[in-house]
Amino acid sequence: GLLCWDGRVTERKPYPSDLTDAEWALIEPVLTAWKAAHPSVSGHEGNYELREIVNAIRYQGRTGVQWDFLPHDLPPKSATYYYFGKWRDDGTDKTIHDLLRWHLRERKKRLADPSLVVLDTQSVHVAAGVPRLHDRQGRRQARAGQETGPGGGRAGPGHRRGRPGRLGS
Repeated sequence: GLLCWDGRVTERKPYPSDLTDAEWALIEPVLTAWKAAHPSVSGHEGNYELREIVNAIRYQGRTGVQWDFLPHDLPPKSATYYYFGKWRDDGTDKTIHDLLRWHLRERKKRLADPSLVVLDTQSVHVAAGVPRLHDRQGRRQARAGQETGPGGGRAGPGHRRGRPGRLGS
């Protein structure tokens, strides 16, 4: 049985976002090791299975529902967001994501890592460290998506960016 938010053991109907048994078998050792390396200060082991915590995180990510509105048959926000935050902060979420991505790619008979990446030029131009563009006369131009105007696109004294002046001008 599965443990519900109110502590009752019950079987629930699976959501499309739930882990498959194969996916769980892949990430369960990572989460078990994480849990062993991060014992509770109070000694409390928690009321929810880690698989159900991951199912709740995946449900939230897939549906976009606010954490407080997770379905009642999944662990509540307090438990789910606790693990989400810890795993996000220490990189465990990336490890889990990479394992699941590799598994999916292998299932679809693809290489574990993609061999081709497509970037759009706007993403490249606004990336950190990309120099400004120059026109043919050598004058600096704004990066893609950046405003131009007095001060080279920077709002200075008396210049309010993104707001119309008086009388709608």
